Amino acid sequence: MKHVLLLIPIILFYIGCNHSKSEEEIKNEIFQTEKAFEKMTSEKGIAEAFYYFADENAVIKRENDTLILGKENIKIYYEKKSVKDAIVNWTPDFIDVSKSGDLGYTYGKYIWKIKNIDGNIVEYKGVFHTVWKRQMDNSWKYVWD
Repeated sequence: MKHVLLLIPIILFYIGCNHSKSEEEIKNEIFQTEKAFEKMTSEKGIAEAFYYFADENAVIKRENDTLILGKENIKIYYEKKSVKDAIVNWTPDFIDVSKSGDLGYTYGKYIWKIKNIDGNIVEYKGVFHTVWKRQMDNSWKYVWD
């Protein structure tokens, strides 16, 4: 009986530490990650932000159905002069998460502003779709953009 009584506090501690987050809490984590990602593009540059928030095996689809594989290649892609000084803004219009809470996705509208050859600002508008994966340290990194 003593052993059973000793196990009760251990079990309660374990349950308390493993409180799973609600779907809304996880959606908010992903939203906050999206906004931190967007903020980093303006503070540290697009290449650094896309590198920092990428999973090691991330994939992005750009231009004419070109796939860029891996966070190192993504950084190289965004270090190109043509997008180096661009400004990008976006916000998710929709966020959903898996029942297990380790995958999520977002979509919404974005605006890229880039100077053309004549020095004029050109805007490109579109829709983005990002898939997020929870990492071992509980941060979120994108696996698809």
